Amino acid sequence: MEPRNPKAAQNAATPLFSDPMPKRSFPATAVTIAAVAVTILAVFLVLMSRRNQTAPAPRTLLPEAAYAGNLPLTGLQMSDSTSMSGGKQIYLEGHIANHGPSTVAGVTVQVVFANDVAMPPQIETVPLSLVYMRQPYIDSRPLSASPLAPGAEGDFRLIFDDISDNWNQQLPTMRIIHVETR
Repeated sequence: MEPRNPKAAQNAATPLFSDPMPKRSFPATAVTIAAVAVTILAVFLVLMSRRNQTAPAPRTLLPEAAYAGNLPLTGLQMSDSTSMSGGKQIYLEGHIANHGPSTVAGVTVQVVFANDVAMPPQIETVPLSLVYMRQPYIDSRPLSASPLAPGAEGDFRLIFDDISDNWNQQLPTMRIIHVETR
């Protein structure tokens, strides 16, 4: 005699305490772990390759840029201020004109703070920022925000926080070491 319920017949044929058939699925966890490991290895290799690149020594004067002759820096003036916490800032202001045929979108300068104690000078390498507003306070922005067209000129301001105590307090010299043109 056959059972009336076909499901009951099927359940009767399978043992009660048997393990269910394992379901085969894609090993997502293993693939994710492998992908993360490969990404970490790639980042590590990129960082190690960049470490091997040689940067110029911090106290090395770099050669002037080829376009620097078209960008005279004039009217250099220096001032300083002291904050309530005792910090001192040095401001170096001047004027730049573009006498060349290209639009200038970026200038990097080296500023040399000499001393009188036979030690190497302090050399600071900074991007040039143009003054765009003087009231209610002086504000500047990068040259890339307002490029200098051929024949154009503008005022600039550089701010320095960490000038050595052995600096001779004389006007530093400036050299244009990189010019980005369009």
